[in-house]
Order: sequence, then C-alpha cells, then structure tokens
Amino acid sequence: MSVNGITGASDLYSAYSAQPVATNSKPTEETAQTAKASEGEVGAVYEKSSDVTAPTGIYAKPDIVARMKADAENRTAQLQSLVEKLISKQAGKVDLAGGIWEKLRKGEVEVDPETRAQAQKDIAEDGYWGVKQTSDRIIEFAQALAGDDPEKLSKMKDAFLKGYEMAEKTWGGKLPEISQQTYDAVLDKFDKLINPDATAVQA
Repeated sequence: MSVNGITGASDLYSAYSAQPVATNSKPTEETAQTAKASEGEVGAVYEKSSDVTAPTGIYAKPDIVARMKADAENRTAQLQSLVEKLISKQAGKVDLAGGIWEKLRKGEVEVDPETRAQAQKDIAEDGYWGVKQTSDRIIEFAQALAGDDPEKLSKMKDAFLKGYEMAEKTWGGKLPEISQQTYDAVLDKFDKLINPDATAVQA
C-alpha cells in the first residue's frame, strides 16, 4: 500500500469521526454521493503489488562467498603491509640512533644531536618503537581484523611472517636485533591468542 493510500484512509476516518451522527437512519442523497466519492478516492490510491523478485546483489549466496573471500584476502594484505612498514621504520630508528656516527664520519648524512637523542628514546624498552609497543600494535591490529577466531588469527600470524620477510628484503638483509626481538615477541603473543589453553597449562 502506498503512503498516499494510508494518508487517504486516515483522513477519511477522521472525516467520518468528525461528522455528527444523524438521527434519521435513511441516508440523504447528498450523504450517499459523498460516501460514494470517498470510496472512489480510497480505491484509487490503494495499490497492491504482486511483483516479487528473487534476492539479488549482496543477498545472492555466490556473491556473499566471493565478498567474504575478498575481504579475508584484503585483511591479510593489510597486516602484511603494516608489519613491513612498522619493522622497517623500527630498523631505521635503530640505524639513526646507533649507526649514525659511522655515516657521519663518511659524510653520508648529517643529523643533529637532538634528533639522535630522540631516536634513542624511541627505541628504548618503553619507547614508541621499542619491542613492547611495536609488538602490541601489530597484535592489536591483527585482533581488530580477526577477532578471537583462532583460525583467522593463524592466518594473521602467517601474514605477519610474510610482512617481516618483506621488511628484510626492503632492509636488504638481516634486520637489527630490536626487530628480531619484536619478531619473537609477536609470535609469542600470537601463540597465546591462538592456543590460550596450552599457554595456561605451561604456566
């Protein structure tokens, strides 16, 4: 039924309710004509649709499966990219904080003492690029994508491993020790999420 049909019916009901009740049971010619016209108006706006179509688009089963598969692949790619960027950035901070003097001696780069001090602070144990905070960010992102589903978390773990490998290639070889420690910390946290019961028994 259309909105006009509902509105028309409501107005008609209100109109009848507002009319005084006649004492004479025999309807007058004017009343009969009014009722007939009103009935015609209501009948004209009432629309009954018999067209029922099968669900399409996102409601079609094959499409849902395809979307879910594409979404899972996208989430895995997101984590891989994040890991590569985070680990590469972390490695760069280490190089800035520790290996900068070698580059300065060779005249390859110029860095002021304040920048070097900030880099050392960033990679400290409680620093933004330290092992704990970096591994926490990776795990939090993985959980945001996979929830508490062990199977999905396992796929996120695989994505982390691939991302770390990509970071090594970007770096051009073995990553600094802090990145290797982060690698171990992330894997440990993944194992605790995927197999919480096994972790509890060992504890």
